[in-house]
Amino acid sequence: MRVAIVHDWLLGMRGGERILNAFCQIFPHAELFTLIYNKGTLAPTLENRPIHTSFLQNLPGIKGKYRNYLPLFPLAIESFNLNGFDLVISSSHCVAKGAKKPKDAFHFCYCYTPMRYMWVFFDQYFGSYPPWKKSLVWLFGEYLKRWDIATLPRVDEFVAISETIKERIKNIYKRDSTVIYPPVEIDKFRFNPSRKQGSYYICVSALVPYKRIDIMVEAFNKIPDKKLVIVGDGNLREELESRKTSPNIKFMGWIDHDEVVKICEGAKAFLFAAEEDFGIAPVEAQAVGLPVIAYGKGGISETVIPINGSHEGEKPTGLFFYKQDAESLIDAINEFEKREDEFNPLNARRNAERFSESRFVNSIKNFVTEKIGTAVHDSAA
Repeated sequence: MRVAIVHDWLLGMRGGERILNAFCQIFPHAELFTLIYNKGTLAPTLENRPIHTSFLQNLPGIKGKYRNYLPLFPLAIESFNLNGFDLVISSSHCVAKGAKKPKDAFHFCYCYTPMRYMWVFFDQYFGSYPPWKKSLVWLFGEYLKRWDIATLPRVDEFVAISETIKERIKNIYKRDSTVIYPPVEIDKFRFNPSRKQGSYYICVSALVPYKRIDIMVEAFNKIPDKKLVIVGDGNLREELESRKTSPNIKFMGWIDHDEVVKICEGAKAFLFAAEEDFGIAPVEAQAVGLPVIAYGKGGISETVIPINGSHEGEKPTGLFFYKQDAESLIDAINEFEKREDEFNPLNARRNAERFSESRFVNSIKNFVTEKIGTAVHDSAA
């Protein structure tokens, strides 16, 4: 069976690329197709295989300013020749699902979300643009949404990363989907059941608009007796750092995995303010044994058991706030500090283990076997 995996772009190892890496372990001979590829930024499992890029690869400044070329993305994704492949997997949050499959191939889309910046969070992404530029983006967005709907027949089956995205696929695409939660590398996060609560709060995130790190900065400016460590980088970093008025907030940038684990081990709780499609970082935090304080909407409602909303018999692993603003976050932190003795690190770890890599691998194999009638042999690393 020849397998093609189509991924939007390959510019570093973020959440989507780690999921793609798991697909490549399941299908070790698969060939990758992507709009843009930055060699040397990926895991060896991805780098050591054929990677086909689109004509965008050679455009000036593409790797740093690829979003400026968004109008060309539909044409670029349709330019791939997938003839001869039996199985096409699109790993899609943008246009990958619109790739043209061979007539007799089976195509399933592992959908992180329909394009969130066009369908769901337009204002969060483009609200700060000048009116003329925002109108221009909106006009192109209308074209892109029509293209997105028109290419739906190219997908035989959708697989959603969460119940949240299953609902979004239903509302936008009018299609049903199967939920298979993404893989989280639980075993890469050390767990110490006797770990003591640390002295600071931590957030690990890309510094982009919809992650709402601005809420955390605003909140901790108002509570200077509490410390916040922010791990991550992005196009909002300079602006966010300029909003800091107190030395209790520290920006670390991107650091290596072992250092992230070490910092998590010394933290009091993990903070999460986004309405996320799934949210791998809060699961990783629970793998270390950290409780999670989070905005209780989106995928987080499926991965964290809140103490202020858990059902009888459930063992809480976090606490939710329900207004996406600084005051609500401060109230949640204050409530957490009154109740932090009620959180057991072992419960957090056990909850995180529901999202292990082995569970993902088995679910994908069973799904493909059921849909194409051909067993997927054990080949995962």
